[in-house]
Amino acid sequence: MSRLSWIRGVNGTLGRLVPERVASTMRQAFMTPRNLPPKAWELPLLASAERITLRFGLSALRWGQGPAVLLMHGWEGRPTQFAHLIQALVAAGYTVVALDGPAHGHSPGQQAHVVLFARALLEAAAELPPLHAVIGHSMGGASVLLALQWGLRADAAVSVAAPARLLEVLRGFAQHLGMPSRARAAFIRQVERDVGVQVSRLDVNGYQLELPGLIVHAQNDERISPSEAQVIHDAWFDSRLLLLPEGGHQRVLSAPLFIEAVLALLERITLAARQSA
Repeated sequence: MSRLSWIRGVNGTLGRLVPERVASTMRQAFMTPRNLPPKAWELPLLASAERITLRFGLSALRWGQGPAVLLMHGWEGRPTQFAHLIQALVAAGYTVVALDGPAHGHSPGQQAHVVLFARALLEAAAELPPLHAVIGHSMGGASVLLALQWGLRADAAVSVAAPARLLEVLRGFAQHLGMPSRARAAFIRQVERDVGVQVSRLDVNGYQLELPGLIVHAQNDERISPSEAQVIHDAWFDSRLLLLPEGGHQRVLSAPLFIEAVLALLERITLAARQSA
């Protein structure tokens, strides 16, 4: 029996008897990331970075000189997963600041979720020059969209392989781990309590997105459905949707078409700003 099958079996039995306890255990798992080491191909870029610590203890890596671009990785991710994009941005004349999300890398904390990531983006932006763009992957993409609702200012934004609705993420997690209905309901209630926001409000359909944007998703992403990208696109008037045939959930960050699209977006908003000056 696989470990996943065992967890599902335990959750299926205990979730009917003690749903709150099972929900609490799964909530801890849902919010407690592992710190995974960088891959070998990330190490050269890591060695060339400047490590900075922001006012409230957040850690970040910085490269280059020029207009500022802020990056946020996803769940159990790292700044250097953006390595190919970072190299292209620096070569194009941008400063890149890539955060370690809360409870990730060198940043403090024991737990992480989309609201904490969004607050981290706001804290970082308060200490950085005006942002030319903000880019997020997976949960980092969802946190970018949320932070924009809470006052994050940037000339453009990019969402990569991000979910559109937290409620669907929670339901998918609970179903994947075999939680019965009462345990699933308790799990969602407990997440809402810890996050401090009703999960129904963490839905891009209720957001106001009024800046130029790019939405990127691989059609073979098995972690976050590419249909989520269409939902984001439908809610974001001034956005371009780029669906790539391959790339999965992680390799999409290295896709040449993704990098070209980001550079094209930044060039477009730079030209528009010059023309209106």
